[in-house]
Amino acid sequence: MRFQPGVIAPADLRGDCLWLVFQGARLLLNDDVVQGYFPALKNFSWLGMDEVARQYLGVWESLPVFAVSVPESAIPPEGYHFEDLRRILGQVDDELFALAGRAFQILEWERSHRFCGRCGTPTVGHAKGERARICPSCAFSSYPRINPCVIVAVTRGDEILLARAQRFNRPMFSTLAGFIEAGETAEETLLREVQEEVGVVVRNPRYFGSQSWPFPGNLMLGFHADYESGAIVLQEEEIAEAGFYHFSNLPPIPPAGSIAHALIQSFVARCRRT
Repeated sequence: MRFQPGVIAPADLRGDCLWLVFQGARLLLNDDVVQGYFPALKNFSWLGMDEVARQYLGVWESLPVFAVSVPESAIPPEGYHFEDLRRILGQVDDELFALAGRAFQILEWERSHRFCGRCGTPTVGHAKGERARICPSCAFSSYPRINPCVIVAVTRGDEILLARAQRFNRPMFSTLAGFIEAGETAEETLLREVQEEVGVVVRNPRYFGSQSWPFPGNLMLGFHADYESGAIVLQEEEIAEAGFYHFSNLPPIPPAGSIAHALIQSFVARCRRT
């Protein structure tokens, strides 16, 4: 694997490190990607920006990796610019995007757990170096959390069910998705979400794969499922429009690098083989 995760930085760092620098949800990128997407420097201070927080992530292709957050007022140095994390999806390879997503999620976890959620006391780092924030008053531990979701490609012969969510600010259609609720299995969530959002019944859910999705900290569990019955009835507060589309005539879909894109393309490939 190109990335080996870690929590405690080695004490004898001497060479360059890879710096994933976030200003909110925007990531610092090289203007010239020939040099690499992210700055590789010995010292973060060479970038000339103050740091708010720093987390060691592990090693990427022999380079130690740090995630750093900087103030909103920080100005990128010459040769660099900040880019929204979503916009680099499909521009970098999947493993590198996953690394950037990991960095963003860990920084957001640290920012949102500075105080104990049980008693309000300021938290401290774990004494044994685990990735955790500990309350020195009540001993409550806060580890990075993920939100499990299902995302499902519902198919009917040579057609796939795609929907445009109300939150999409451009005409993009995707597979249906939803959060797993307490006490549910992934399969139960799949059946419930599809029926809630578009009113149809599905059967035969089949696991496809998963993707860490850092917006803000989700784990997407991908499935295929077969249409069984029902007419499309929209949950209007969530879905703007939905329909079954023939594999040869799809509307705009999510970009490469997303599990939604992979689900759709796997369906298209299967149809073309038959």
